[in-house]
Amino acid sequence: MAEEIKSSGQERQTQGDVVKGDFSTILIGVGTLIDSTVGPLSKIVSQALDSLTVVAKQILEGVNSSLGNKN
Repeated sequence: MAEEIKSSGQERQTQGDVVKGDFSTILIGVGTLIDSTVGPLSKIVSQALDSLTVVAKQILEGVNSSLGNKN
């Protein structure tokens, strides 16, 4: 009878450890997924902002030159 109680306690502890392990695995997987998604997105946003900067600079130079020619 004592062996049955001891073995049932060990089974509960093992199942709890498995649940904790599975939860941490899920968290690590979600973190990895977010990290792998944010990296490329940040590069895309950076390139888009660089392109907008170039376009804005060209527009300002065009406005400046057209106003300079009128004076």
